[in-house]
Amino acid sequence: MKSYDEEWTDGERAIYDECYQAGAEWADDPDTPSDDVQHVINLAEADDDVFDDAETDYRPLVDAVTQATGENLTSVPLSHADPGFRGFTDGVRDATAEDVFGL
Repeated sequence: MKSYDEEWTDGERAIYDECYQAGAEWADDPDTPSDDVQHVINLAEADDDVFDDAETDYRPLVDAVTQATGENLTSVPLSHADPGFRGFTDGVRDATAEDVFGL
């Protein structure tokens, strides 16, 4: 289910929406390895304090945020407060059957 941060601007919500859609499409793609989907679900389920202000260069996520923002990015913050990260991971989680990964 989509989950906006109350303090996000309209632009941040638009990034979330685009990344959410990209994550859902990526997870539904039969060519996406199940281990990769599980990796993103694990990121989605982790607490932000585990990330310790880290960033990721995980290509599907970076590509989704790059597309949504129009900026050439090399990494994305690992933070549920970041609309790109949260949108992509929420999209993956929502597109994945609960019985497949034990969600």
